Amino acid sequence: MIAILGTGRIGATLAKALAACGHEVVLGSRTPSGEKRKSISQATSVSETIVLATPFHAAQAVLAQAADLSGKILVDCTNPFAADRSGLIVGCDDSAGEMVAGWAPGARVVKTFNHVGWEQLADPLFPHQAAMFYCGDDAPAKHAVASLIRDLRFVPVDAGPLRAARLLEPLGMLWSQLAREQGLGRNIAFALLGERKDA
Repeated sequence: MIAILGTGRIGATLAKALAACGHEVVLGSRTPSGEKRKSISQATSVSETIVLATPFHAAQAVLAQAADLSGKILVDCTNPFAADRSGLIVGCDDSAGEMVAGWAPGARVVKTFNHVGWEQLADPLFPHQAAMFYCGDDAPAKHAVASLIRDLRFVPVDAGPLRAARLLEPLGMLWSQLAREQGLGRNIAFALLGERKDA
């Protein structure tokens, strides 16, 4: 079972996309209703993988309502954007990913899904397969998250330990800058190209 914390565009899109891949998904919400939307505590208690898809400013409060996350995989999708999106409020010597790990003791945190638009999470169709970078300190958790990334038709790229979230979050800021300020639009994603090893 995968619990999605956050019912905005990213959370709702990931829930629908992962369900379409055959995963059992439950939405965790502060205003639960219906069979597929539970309280945050209920959703996290029955799930082995938790996806944090809230705005960063809400993350700590949401995690405080979660059941014990010890040993569970916690996928952090947040970006610590300033309110006006002019920059990041965390960076260089810390990251949202590392802060999330501090707010969820014992969870196996993996940072990913933060550097692409919600539209691409549903349908990443480009001339080249888009890359999805991820990082974390727990190898089995990273392996499991890489499998989810493949299910969503991205190429998973291991960026290293969780402290590499300090690099992935500015990448989210770059995506926003290119899409919004540089006029490239939201139908963009990053790709990692190189010489084939078998060439």
